[in-house]
Amino acid sequence: MKRLSITAAETVQFSKIVRGLNFFGSMNMAMLEKILDGIQLFECERGEKVCVQGEAGDTFFVVQQGSLTVSVRKGRISLQKQIATLGPGDCFGEMALLHQAPRNATVTCHSASRLFVLPVSHFRAVLAQNPEFAK
Repeated sequence: MKRLSITAAETVQFSKIVRGLNFFGSMNMAMLEKILDGIQLFECERGEKVCVQGEAGDTFFVVQQGSLTVSVRKGRISLQKQIATLGPGDCFGEMALLHQAPRNATVTCHSASRLFVLPVSHFRAVLAQNPEFAK
């Protein structure tokens, strides 16, 4: 993944997408603005794995552009089965924000893609400043 500079317009785009999610929609604007300070933008090539099933979940993603496939493996010797396709406005990795749980699927770029990325470390730092919301 290649890190890109993020513009103000792209930050607004991320904000609009996540305000539609129950979890982020309940945040006040001051808290959301603190979250926005940690947003990054990455570009991925076709075929690149964004996250791998079983790895530590340490980031939340929102698709800005492109198409990604979500696949799971049920056991060590089974083949991966595609269960979903993601496109602009879709998100994944929310369990990493809430529980830092291992990834329950592998996400691979089906086409060149651009992803907004929110590291769990930044998210947790904002939550630490807002104990009422954290509850």
